Amino acid sequence: MTTTTMNGKPVYSVPAKSVLNLSSGFRHKLLCDGPTFTAGTSCGYSCTFCYVPAIMRKSPHLATLPADLKHEDAVIRRAGAVEALRKQLTFANGRPRYLDPSDRRVVYASPLVDVAANPELCAETIAACRVILELTHWQIRLLSKSTLLRTIAEALVEHRDRMIYGVSTGTLDDDLARAFEQNMPLVSKRLATLHWLQDHGFRTFGMLCPSLPQRDYSRFAAEAHAAIRADCCEHVWAEPMNVRGESLTRTAGALRAGGFTAEADDLEHVSQDRAAWERYARATFEAHAPRYRPGQLRFLQYVTTKTAPWWAAHTARGAVVLGNGGAA
Repeated sequence: MTTTTMNGKPVYSVPAKSVLNLSSGFRHKLLCDGPTFTAGTSCGYSCTFCYVPAIMRKSPHLATLPADLKHEDAVIRRAGAVEALRKQLTFANGRPRYLDPSDRRVVYASPLVDVAANPELCAETIAACRVILELTHWQIRLLSKSTLLRTIAEALVEHRDRMIYGVSTGTLDDDLARAFEQNMPLVSKRLATLHWLQDHGFRTFGMLCPSLPQRDYSRFAAEAHAAIRADCCEHVWAEPMNVRGESLTRTAGALRAGGFTAEADDLEHVSQDRAAWERYARATFEAHAPRYRPGQLRFLQYVTTKTAPWWAAHTARGAVVLGNGGAA
């Protein structure tokens, strides 16, 4: 049982046997050079489109939850995460394993949970970053939906050359985002945080992921480019929504419940028709691609054997081909 809550969710803990993954699949998304770290298994936030419940459904960490509690309904933390991270980065005698000055790999956080969903988790992220900054020469990329990203940046200001910050802004409208990103900072507040970081000389990246089907793709792409101040971002990731687990059903339902009937209809339409889904993905990409300087856009697309050739032909424009179809 637990008596602790975070963001309205009960909190459960598992031993932190591993925090650092040196060969993460996020390398294929170009978010890192292999390494990722995470101090949690289940997030403090609740996004209907979240893919984590689907990929973690067989995780032994879920055994700590009561049978009637879903992954997304709880916060699962890794007890002793910062200490475990230090052990992974050092030899038994305490000597750093990765202290080569030429090793400037980018490590990404977090593949599973938001790094700053509340002040306590924010403080934990700062502590973890300090360990990495102390024991390596790596660069750290942090993604969050929280305005507390500014708190992290201020705490680590002396390392601004090694920290890269981004906020998730797949939807620009506060009311629309509120329908399926419950109990988290408004998109406008996240953008204000991103602008503060840019105004104060911090390294930033854009994260236009995931975005809904649009009635006017060109307009959305133009507004998104302006909203994130793309010229101030080192790179910009973009992605359509992808079918994983119950994410699409939950998102469409949340949109409809929030009064966004047209958006729910559009999402359900593309989810039920593979050809319509491909048109939606390509329209999103084609609207974004011309707006970014060469090498800046990183458009994530899961492909099939049939669609892979089209996307592979557009890698120079920013398409990042993912999935077994791309490998084939």
